[in-house]
Amino acid sequence: MKAPLSKRAQEDARQTELLKEAWVESGKVYGHRKLHDDLLDQGESACLNRVARLTRLAGITAQIGYKRRPGKYGGKPSVVVDNTLDRQFDVEAPDKVWVTDITYIRTQEGFAYLAVVIDLFSRRVVGWCMRSRQTTDVVLQALLMATWRRKPKAEVLIHSDQGSQFTSIDWAAFLKAHDLEHSMSRRGNCHDNAVAESFFNLLKRERIRRRTYRTRQEARRDVFDYIEMFYNPKRKHARNGMLPPVEFERQQKLRQEGV
Repeated sequence: MKAPLSKRAQEDARQTELLKEAWVESGKVYGHRKLHDDLLDQGESACLNRVARLTRLAGITAQIGYKRRPGKYGGKPSVVVDNTLDRQFDVEAPDKVWVTDITYIRTQEGFAYLAVVIDLFSRRVVGWCMRSRQTTDVVLQALLMATWRRKPKAEVLIHSDQGSQFTSIDWAAFLKAHDLEHSMSRRGNCHDNAVAESFFNLLKRERIRRRTYRTRQEARRDVFDYIEMFYNPKRKHARNGMLPPVEFERQQKLRQEGV
């Protein structure tokens, strides 16, 4: 007959289950720091070292990302549009600076191309679009979603790389019609648009590389789930004081209103 578990062992087991639930809900991408924050959000009492010990014993670990290949990323100055943003990624208010970029997602049906628009204030994805072809339309539709959702009251700086989609006549006409000022990375310098690159790295590490998509539509549904159901409303950001983008914006708005 087994001896009953001590109170400490029972508490360890109970909190380990809570940690496992939070880890699974994150798509198994949270490490012990974000899981510790989740416990505190639930009203639990536990120090960071305790959470680190419990997650280690339970085999709960965040997937380690892929490192960028070594190389030189100096880049030539843009000859199309000035790099107005100049890596000033910390912004004090929403809808002042957006960044945009495009990436591809492999499916058994062929590539799908995803464009996103991110607000630098909260790192929230405010617009996105997926298409089967890498055309100007995919970035315009993402930007259209952003302007429709946010309805900015003043000029917004929109930063991109020098991809052909962002140097087209249709892109320039859309920016002019919607009071958007264009900023552009230097050619070949990915660090000038590091926030968009960082988002794509998260998306691929935390979701896409864990799946095999049969169709583009299946990939689109999963990207929707990641952006709208996890990343924007739930994924904690150290830069936001461990708040997800939606909650960070809500609290900042309340603070400004003096509530």
